Formats: sequence, structure tokens, C-alpha cells
Amino acid sequence: MPDRPAGPPRHIRSATTADLAALFALYQHLIPDEAPPAPDQARAIFTQLAAYPGSAVLLALVKDQPVATCTLIVVPNLTRGGAPYALIENVVTHASCRGQGHGTALLKSACSAAWAAGCYKVMLLTGSDDPATHAFYQGAGFTASKTGYQMRRIPARPRP
Repeated sequence: MPDRPAGPPRHIRSATTADLAALFALYQHLIPDEAPPAPDQARAIFTQLAAYPGSAVLLALVKDQPVATCTLIVVPNLTRGGAPYALIENVVTHASCRGQGHGTALLKSACSAAWAAGCYKVMLLTGSDDPATHAFYQGAGFTASKTGYQMRRIPARPRP
């Protein structure tokens, strides 16, 4: 399968606290109508996340405007010779920018960062049963090779 056209030039970088408002605007494309945490709480959470070595909130930008994001968490591990593993969460691309390769480039960048941190694997889960979402993750190089389970304190968002 040929690669999709890359779309407009993009830059991928780690987010900073200055990006919080833009992140919360993107998150509206993931969970519409969800209220963000209070600004002081958001900064504290962001600072805590940034303290985990190798972990980051990544942003894909086009003309300095955030168009996609994901969170990469590097988890210390006592198996696999002590090699950590990574989790990717909160993957979202602005609705008007989907299908242009931004999400795929972002996930590839997140995996490169995980490999640079010494991770032996990168995992992500999706709550979507949309075949297009599954095709997106497979197109980015992920395989559906495990069965995921979860227990939730906060109910999952309703499916459309």
C-alpha cells in the first residue's frame, strides 16, 4: 500500500505549558464538551507528566498551529532485562486536518521517542469500534496482537 501524501509541512515537538490552551482545544475533537481542569491543576498535571523520563505530550503543528497530539508515557519495568515500555494515550487530530498524515507522523515520532528511551514495545488502546480508526492505527504500524481489558472509575464516553 503506498504512503498517503504528507499534506502540508508539519513540525512535531513536545508540548509545553504554554500549549495547554491549544491542547484543550484539540481534546474537544476527542471528547466534545468535556471541561478541562482548572488552569493551575492543568499546569500541575502537565509538570508531573513531564517529570517521567522519556514521557511527553507531543504536538504536530502546521504553520505553528497544533493539528494533532498524543501523550507518550514511558513506564519503568522489571522484566525484559529492565527495558521500559511505552503507552500512547489521548491520540487526536483536529477534525478538519484528518486524512493528511498528521496523526501517522505523530505516532511514528512517539514510537521513535520510545525507542530512544530504550522501550522494548509501545502499546495503545482504542475504545473505537470504527474500522477506519483501526485501519489508521494499523497504517501507522501497530498490530492488533493483544486483548485489552480495563476497569473504569469514570464511565466511558458514549459512542455515536
